[in-house]
Amino acid sequence: MDVVLDMLLTQPIGLLSLFTILSIIGIGFFMSAWIKLKINDPRE
Repeated sequence: MDVVLDMLLTQPIGLLSLFTILSIIGIGFFMSAWIKLKINDPRE
């Protein structure tokens, strides 16, 4: 596990994959909030 975290935080490809994972999670939260807003008030 220590090797994985070391590669994830120090290697360029590890940082890129970490950024990609966090971006996908962020987009998921954004879309979830947007869909809930549209379901509650579809006029906007």
